[in-house]
Amino acid sequence: MDYRQLGTSDLRVSAVCLGTMTFGQQNSEAEGHAQLDYARSQGINFFDTAEMYPVPARGETTGATEKIVGTWLKRQPRDQIVLATKAAGPGRGMGWLRGGQGPKDFSKASLETALNGSLARLQTDYVDLYQLHWPARNQPMFGRWQFDPAGEGEAASHDTPLRETLAALADLVKAGKIRYVGVSNEHPWGLMQFLRLADEMGLPRVVSLQNAYNLMNRVFDITLAEVCYREKVGLLAYSPLAFGLLSGKYLADPQAPGRVNLFPGFAQRYSKTNVQEAVAAYQELAARHHLSLTQLALAFCYRRWSVTSTIIGATSLTQLEENLAAYATPVTPTLLEAMDQIHLRYPNPAP
Repeated sequence: MDYRQLGTSDLRVSAVCLGTMTFGQQNSEAEGHAQLDYARSQGINFFDTAEMYPVPARGETTGATEKIVGTWLKRQPRDQIVLATKAAGPGRGMGWLRGGQGPKDFSKASLETALNGSLARLQTDYVDLYQLHWPARNQPMFGRWQFDPAGEGEAASHDTPLRETLAALADLVKAGKIRYVGVSNEHPWGLMQFLRLADEMGLPRVVSLQNAYNLMNRVFDITLAEVCYREKVGLLAYSPLAFGLLSGKYLADPQAPGRVNLFPGFAQRYSKTNVQEAVAAYQELAARHHLSLTQLALAFCYRRWSVTSTIIGATSLTQLEENLAAYATPVTPTLLEAMDQIHLRYPNPAP
């Protein structure tokens, strides 16, 4: 396993990160612990969770994932684990979050409540990376593909000024409860604002960006790649298999078991024009190079220059073993060029 510096932090993270959002919904505590143990045995030191997990988010299960990670974490040497979690943003109908009390925004009081809850469930005094799960402001995300100014009015009621949010995070850093700050599902404007404010006010700089990134969603490459390169922000690529579509299982059987079919409406970004055509093209390319589609898709993220760590998730130990084994998949310039040609034919069908 390779290890890379995360942005401007002093964190050295494994090139593969284990995501845990199935723990407590599709995976039991025992199954979650088995995955965590296996990942650790393979050199993974980086683990990602969130206060709203497991998904889909429900009042009955929220926080279960962090609890499962916490019962595992308490028997690990804490200084050898890089632990990341996230504070959920507002505006997605989760009034039950944080005990149903107070606003679900990125104000000082709300972030303190969110983090203290996460720390209790994780059974630790600090997290290495604390991330804002999605922006509080109006912006396209989770399948929306264009900015709409008409959404400004609704979003404004939840929109804590970025300066206030960053100052609140700085207080949590000073208190020793978090080491570094990251953002997720962000766009160039938001990331640059956080970086500018941090530099101007002497506040903690964002060290990472956790965004969807895979063969069918390379929106990051258009503008964010330059921002992250020049500002030394590490990309944490999530959904490298595009909700399982880039495993090829839904081509063979559209009703195959998996999140796409288990949770209707949860995978809206993968129901767009050219998604199936792109998957079929990548599968044909993989076959020509004697690879599975899973190997091809993961190798793309694993070897991409712009990716600091790829977040993988699994619902079985066998699946996790396959995903980690794909780290050894060789990627030649010819194969990269062929992937780019398919991308140009079907550009970003699942943004």
